[in-house]
Amino acid sequence: MDLKDKMILSIIQEDSTLSVKEISEKIGLTFTPTYERIKQLEKQGIIQKYVGLLNREKLGLNIVVYCNVRLKEQSKKVLETFEKHIGNYDEVQEIISLSGEYDYMLKIIAKDINSYNEFAVNVISNIPNIGQYHSSIVLHEVKKSTKFKIDLE
Repeated sequence: MDLKDKMILSIIQEDSTLSVKEISEKIGLTFTPTYERIKQLEKQGIIQKYVGLLNREKLGLNIVVYCNVRLKEQSKKVLETFEKHIGNYDEVQEIISLSGEYDYMLKIIAKDINSYNEFAVNVISNIPNIGQYHSSIVLHEVKKSTKFKIDLE
């Protein structure tokens, strides 16, 4: 990956709606080599997909919760069953396997505190092998980014 590829990635992370022509102008290449580079970055899996970032609050989703989960046992089958089960819920945005005190951290988005409580009581607490879960409600998102730092060297 050379400097031009890194520039493309940096630009796309900032605004993936830019046309190839606009990107090519920003990096100082013509349309065709810029297009080919983007297609190659996609083929290599460096660019996984293009998505729209939505304002969750304008959609009435006002609560973000980080829920740490400890399972009663950590066999491969139990872990896979938990991951498959909890991954079926749209409220769960991220499932992160951890080392340390807890086995997983879930990022959960809900309409309000009552909606989250219903989800916790009716879903999380009823998953087989749940030993304990601990919820942390986000009060304020100080920094929120999806952009990776790419050294342009």
